[in-house]
Amino acid sequence: MKAVAIKKGQPREKAAADFLEMGTVRCDGCGEEFVISQHPAFVDRWVAERQAAWLERVLAEEHERDKKHPDKIELPD
Repeated sequence: MKAVAIKKGQPREKAAADFLEMGTVRCDGCGEEFVISQHPAFVDRWVAERQAAWLERVLAEEHERDKKHPDKIELPD
């Protein structure tokens, strides 16, 4: 796993301790926030921006399907 989004308020052990925080995405539907973290060997700000856009779409789709957001979402490369 190179990158993950963790819902804020979750225990730190939900993500690998050595991952670096790259930013936060807030769900427009419910306001929950997710921290985007990347493995240090794969840190890339441009990739983090693409992952944030992807995560925003996924969160919106979950609301359209009345699906609850998981605590942890693996992000694409």
